[in-house]
Amino acid sequence: MAKIAYLDCLSGISGDMTLAALVDAGVPLDDLNAAIGSLGLDARLAAVEVKKNGVRALKVAVEHPPQSGHRHLHHIRAIIERSRLTDRQQQTALKIFNRLAEAEAKVHSTTIEKVHFHEVGAVDSIVDICGVAVGLDMLGIDRLEASPAAVGGGWVQTEHGRLPVPAPATAELLQGIPLAESAVQTELTTPTGAAILATLVQEFGPLPPMRIERIGYGAGHRELREQPNVLRLFVGQSVQRLAGDTVWMLETNLDDTTGEWVGYCTQRLWEAGALDVYTTAIQMKKNRPAVKLSVLCRAEDVGRLEEILFRETTTLGVRRWPVSRHVLPRTGHTVQTPWGPIEGKVCWGPDGLARFSPEFEACQQAATQQGVPLRVVYEAAQRAFDPGQWPPNV
Repeated sequence: MAKIAYLDCLSGISGDMTLAALVDAGVPLDDLNAAIGSLGLDARLAAVEVKKNGVRALKVAVEHPPQSGHRHLHHIRAIIERSRLTDRQQQTALKIFNRLAEAEAKVHSTTIEKVHFHEVGAVDSIVDICGVAVGLDMLGIDRLEASPAAVGGGWVQTEHGRLPVPAPATAELLQGIPLAESAVQTELTTPTGAAILATLVQEFGPLPPMRIERIGYGAGHRELREQPNVLRLFVGQSVQRLAGDTVWMLETNLDDTTGEWVGYCTQRLWEAGALDVYTTAIQMKKNRPAVKLSVLCRAEDVGRLEEILFRETTTLGVRRWPVSRHVLPRTGHTVQTPWGPIEGKVCWGPDGLARFSPEFEACQQAATQQGVPLRVVYEAAQRAFDPGQWPPNV
């Protein structure tokens, strides 16, 4: 199974919030400071527990001497490349800074090499971004997902003056990322936070199927009246995702159709491409025993299967509605038995274990040809299957 992390961004996201959530989720602060120290910026991280609207969270601050001046991308690249960060950590940090540079360059109509990094070129931002790259690597994260991001509203003061939220570079980075509605009138998602999402997150949506091992709470620097200003980070093992689709259910109640007609109609429905056909014994008005005939089918087959129901039964109406379903991954497979080859299907459950189901027709044919009970053929086919040959797809 893959190690997965999920960012819950309903109070937005920033570099320091992400870094704090990683430390709260188990990244050792001493190890992180050792990596940060190799950047040569005379900076270190300090962490303290705080409460945001009653919710405990960790707040991380970057301590460093005063600095002046702005940095270009090549300055930041040199700082990272001469550090003791691993190749993977350096590449992650550089990807985030490159994404930031691309957004700033587009906003200011220049090239990425000529972009002047203001806030995101400061020591705090360099440490935040490099710290996030190191923290994700230390936790062994294989996949990062996130919720839609709340950006907030109102105005933010920048080096370029007072700008609406989201600021232009932030908005540029958030293209293609789903946003969450928020009534908070302040900046919730910063350019650094947006760059982390745009660069590292592989999928946006609800909490994915996972076995949660740790939860980290990273505190922002704002005190919000409406909600806790925290970023929540879930860390755990991914659980196999079930494939899903939407199909249609057709149903009709039959109290004046013979059993032979129902059986014939069922056969016709299968032949016409129904995914499933079954009957249920019911009781209708005047205490009449009846049959409910249910048909599961694809959207493109609805009309053709309804026509069969109307033609082959006495029904006056058919109910229909779309249904969502989850299906296990499956594939065809043939096993060798003392009674000959038997075809069937292999599928994987949510636990990742494979199981084999012999096809009835194949077992019936072998039993008839070999003169043995059907049960014997079924049992031989199941014994012949080796689940060890079928690792799950995760």
